[in-house]
Amino acid sequence: MKNTTKIAVIGGTGKSGKYLIQQLLKTGYRFRLLVRNLEKFKIESPQMEIVHGDVANYDTVSSLVKGCDAVLSTLGIGIPHSPPTIFSTASRNIIRAGIKRYIVITGLHVDTPIDKKSPKVKFGTDWMCQNYPKITADRQLEYKLLTESEVGWTLLRLPLITLTDLQKEVAIRLEDCLGDDISATDLANFLITQLDDHTYLRKAPFIANI
Repeated sequence: MKNTTKIAVIGGTGKSGKYLIQQLLKTGYRFRLLVRNLEKFKIESPQMEIVHGDVANYDTVSSLVKGCDAVLSTLGIGIPHSPPTIFSTASRNIIRAGIKRYIVITGLHVDTPIDKKSPKVKFGTDWMCQNYPKITADRQLEYKLLTESEVGWTLLRLPLITLTDLQKEVAIRLEDCLGDDISATDLANFLITQLDDHTYLRKAPFIANI
């Protein structure tokens, strides 16, 4: 997609989402950003249109994505915390709104039928299931909703996100995660590349720095 294409962004006010906003502004994209707490977001740009509201509200999401060609989501649990069902709720609203391209992040604990997770990644998956069962279950439900939809989705499965401008080599695999972390800048850049690159259309790759 050319940078004249309009994008909707969810989760752009979070820690990793702010890096996505920075990269979108640098690359010249015009986008519409969903902001739940206006008083906590101070960035202004003619490239960016603010939509005030909550991703759990369908009418808000419908307004957000109207006229947009794609949605980029770095949605997290948020502060204050959203309900543990926020991820499936958000994706359900995006799907219902009829968006064609949806690129969203999730944790490495999400399972797909083709996985061959290493013992380390399997341990992390089990740990999340034991300690955050509701969030883990909802992330898995989100994947199920995407696979059953007709949306052109890409679900990026991530290890720990490091909040840094440093950029390193990125490994992308469909069956296992090769690294322990991913820089927020590398993540932002990869999200943006997926607007044009359909290699991982309707797939759930792991991405990590190596």
